[in-house]
Amino acid sequence: MRVVENGMSQLSLAVDLAGLRLRNPTLNAAGVLGISSPLLRRVYEAGAGAVVTKSIGPRPRAGHPNPTVSAVECGLLNAMGLPNPGAGYFAEEIRKLKDVGVPVVASFFGESVEAFAETAMVLAEAGADALELNCSCPNVEEEMGMLGADPAGVERVTAAVKGAVDPPVFVKLTPNVADIAEVARAAEQGGADAVTAVNTLLALAVDADLRRPVLANVTGGLSGPALKPVALRCVWEVAEAVDIPVIGCGGVSGWRDAVEFLLCGASAVEVGTALMTKGLDVFRDIPEGIRGYMEEQGFGEVGEIVGLAHEG
Repeated sequence: MRVVENGMSQLSLAVDLAGLRLRNPTLNAAGVLGISSPLLRRVYEAGAGAVVTKSIGPRPRAGHPNPTVSAVECGLLNAMGLPNPGAGYFAEEIRKLKDVGVPVVASFFGESVEAFAETAMVLAEAGADALELNCSCPNVEEEMGMLGADPAGVERVTAAVKGAVDPPVFVKLTPNVADIAEVARAAEQGGADAVTAVNTLLALAVDADLRRPVLANVTGGLSGPALKPVALRCVWEVAEAVDIPVIGCGGVSGWRDAVEFLLCGASAVEVGTALMTKGLDVFRDIPEGIRGYMEEQGFGEVGEIVGLAHEG
């Protein structure tokens, strides 16, 4: 519905994600520019609807040895291994962001069900507006690194976190499963307020001259344009499987990509690899492009677009 002021219709880009109010449907993806409050503040000031932190664990973690990143055809391959300073340290970064009015989604992980819940509590107490439960990193060795492929485990961890914190909990799903809809339903049954689809796709790059894998970890997560068709399919399937909001992630480089995710059922989108190639201007360009599309097509609110492709 259009809002009318002074005889002129106004478009609204605002989105409500299970109680988290976004000024527009864009966020940065976890792990990209999310390790410090000054960088995240720049993301918000550039135009993002809210900011997402790097995935934070219960204690400091060094991650994998170099090389951890490689440019590949149509995307980026990384095996960072979740390096982070730990929840205790990062809580102060969240407080700094809240002091200047930045809405924060804290991404987090743990090596056990208890560690997930404890980490979430620290980040929630620091003031995070929402929590993104990362159960889907494809390049860690611990048992919890495979959690995203186990529906029962996803439900159990989600329920434990929901029982420990008050802010909305978003569960980030992996595309590296046979049936992502089943995992999404498990997250919903565990109490998830929304799901993010998807994390990176497990992949590998080989150096023909050196005759060995490019990454020290051998495999890594594929992001960028190559991931987009897979991510769109995942959003489509998840949107048909659950009644909670879906956040689309994977290959969003411009406004048209974002609109495609909205049409497939996403209520908002996360932008990651495109920040490395286009910079922070994407958080101005994507909302402006969505606004132009809405004006041209006669939509007044972002929610009017969400899931329309399912009705065709």
